[in-house]
Amino acid sequence: MKKILLVTDAWTPQVNGVVRVLHALLPLLEARGYEITVIEPGQFRTVPLPLYPEIRLALFARRRIARILKTLQPDVVCLVTEGPLGWAARSACMGAGIPFTTWYHTHFQLYVDVRLQGLLRPIYALIRRFHATAVRTMVSTESLKRELESAGFKNLFVMPLGVDTELFVRNPAPPLPSLPKPVFVYFSRLAPEKSPEEFLKLDLPGTKLVIGDGPVRAKLEKKYGRGNTFVGYKHGQELVDWLSLADVFVFPSRTETFGLVVLEALACGIPVAAHDVMGPRDVITPGVDGTLGRDLRADALACLNLSRDACRTTALQYSWEHSADTFVQNLFFIR
Repeated sequence: MKKILLVTDAWTPQVNGVVRVLHALLPLLEARGYEITVIEPGQFRTVPLPLYPEIRLALFARRRIARILKTLQPDVVCLVTEGPLGWAARSACMGAGIPFTTWYHTHFQLYVDVRLQGLLRPIYALIRRFHATAVRTMVSTESLKRELESAGFKNLFVMPLGVDTELFVRNPAPPLPSLPKPVFVYFSRLAPEKSPEEFLKLDLPGTKLVIGDGPVRAKLEKKYGRGNTFVGYKHGQELVDWLSLADVFVFPSRTETFGLVVLEALACGIPVAAHDVMGPRDVITPGVDGTLGRDLRADALACLNLSRDACRTTALQYSWEHSADTFVQNLFFIR
C-alpha cells in the first residue's frame, strides 16, 4: 500500500476551502488503496494567527516532522499550505533529500493586502520561494497556472476541484420559513477579503440572505441586520435547504483561486453573479449559468432570467472522483 503524507496548516475546526477540499478527497484516496497520514496543527503547540485568530499556527514542528519522515518513509510528501507546518516540512524534506509536491490553494498575499497594505510583494516573493523547491506544484485552474507562471512559478500542474452533486441538489420544499422573493444569497466566510459588505450594500428587491460566519459577522449584522437575513454558518443538508430558498447567488469576492461555493450554488440550480475575475471566470459561462461583470446589482437582476437546469448541468461536469484521480497523477512518487 502506497503511503501519502499530507502536511497542512488548514484543518478542522477551521472552516475554509482548503479544509473542505481535503475532507472531500481523503476518503476517495483511501478508497483507492492509499494509506493517508496527515500532519496538522492540532498535533503541536499552537498560537493564533494575528489577523485570523480562528487559525492556529503550529510551533517548533521541524524536528518532529523529520522524525515522522524517517519512521513513516512515505511514498509521497505533499505540502498543502505555506504556513509554519508547510515551511517546517519543506525544511525537513530538503534536509533529508526527500522530494515533495506542493499545492497552491489560496492567494494569501491578497488576503493580507486587504488588511495590511504594502505587504503584497514581499509575501508573494516568500510564497514563490516556498514552491520553488517542489518537484511539482498543483493549482486548481488553467488561469491560475498562467498567472503564476508569469510570476516566475515553475513545474505547475492543474488539479481541478469538484462538488458533491448528490448532496447539493435543490430541495423543492425545504423545512424553513419562506422569504420574500426574489432571494439573493451570499454564502461564504464573513471576512474582509471576501467582500461581503459589497453584497449587503446592493439595492436589490426581495430578500438578501447571508449564510456564513467569520470575523466581521457581528459588525455586518449590526450595520445591515435590519431588512436582511443572517442565519450563520450552515453545512450539509441544512446548507442545501437554505440555498434552496435562493434565486441568485451573489459572489463579490475578488481574491479566489477557484471558489467551491460557485460550484455548490450551480449544483443547486442557482445562477451566479460575480466579478470577472479568476475563479468565477473559470467556471461560469455568462448568460448561461451566471454573469461576470462590474455591476453586481445589474448582474444579479439579470441572473433571475437564467435557467436552473443550465446551472445544474455545469456543476455536473465537476466531480471529486475526477479530482482524486488527477491529484494522484500530479503527485511525485519517491519510490
